[in-house]
Amino acid sequence: MTDLADTEIYDVIIVGAASAGLSAAIYTSRQQMRTLIISKDIGGQALLTNDIQNYPGFMNIGGFELMNKFQEQARAYGTEFLYDEVKSIEKVGDNFSVGTTSGRFSALSLILAFGKTPRDLGVPGEEKLKGRGVSYCAVCDGPLFKGKKVAVVGIGDQAYEAVNYLSNVVGELLLIHKPPKLTAGGEIISGMIESKRVNFLPSTEVVSINGDKRVESITLKSSGGKTWDEKLDGIFVEIGYIAKSDFVKGIVNLNSKEEIITNLDGTTSTAGIFSCGDITQIPYKQAVISAGMGATAALSAYNYVQAKKGLTASKSDWKTIKARN
Repeated sequence: MTDLADTEIYDVIIVGAASAGLSAAIYTSRQQMRTLIISKDIGGQALLTNDIQNYPGFMNIGGFELMNKFQEQARAYGTEFLYDEVKSIEKVGDNFSVGTTSGRFSALSLILAFGKTPRDLGVPGEEKLKGRGVSYCAVCDGPLFKGKKVAVVGIGDQAYEAVNYLSNVVGELLLIHKPPKLTAGGEIISGMIESKRVNFLPSTEVVSINGDKRVESITLKSSGGKTWDEKLDGIFVEIGYIAKSDFVKGIVNLNSKEEIITNLDGTTSTAGIFSCGDITQIPYKQAVISAGMGATAALSAYNYVQAKKGLTASKSDWKTIKARN
């Protein structure tokens, strides 16, 4: 059990940073709630889509660009971000303690908006070096590797978007993929081939990630059985997403699909915990729906925290608040 007595407490911690979580953060931060988002990446499954044509306000926009706009707006209102993976949630008195790979964080309320989380590579050294050179989000951590040598592991649009972004940031970039050929639109592949900073390693897999306090190298294996160590500073894992709700079992009620059961206002079976987006039982998994659910959960969390502090609650977000510098 975690002692919160000497721990700084957030008004709300949001787990997940895609349409639902980022929308929730915009609303909670606008209401002057101290907000922390914890997520392995920014954008979630939206990053798999290069051509979104059904999000209001945009005739056509890529998932990567749309999620960046969400994040910029949330950050402008004061949202704090931690790129990490949530491992546990505890109820401590009337508050909550969230355990991650890097530590514990405390809050008066929680919003569970994690949808699906990036899939782990599942090799030795990965767990130990998460956040120490192992990343699952190019736009989150790419700037940390400016001018350095990194690798992207994966195939398909998600990996290629990461490569295209990182190729303009890092010094040298490896794209490691197990299939012998790339599979994507011609324009995306052409852009990667034209970049002098991208080196391709087809028919290759990562055997281990090596390093003491940070990533120092990776061990690779070719389809022919040859193994070797490649020195580098970081590795970006871009191999898809998986639903991971084990850490909330026993905390909130789940249905037979292990989705979080919510009410119309985003409340769950546990007071102070709210949920929104693809991780809930809502049948329609769309970015615009998740965004609306995020706003609803945020306002419910605001009302809950206001009542907890003995203050007047509100059901609107109509007031104008200047973005924080």
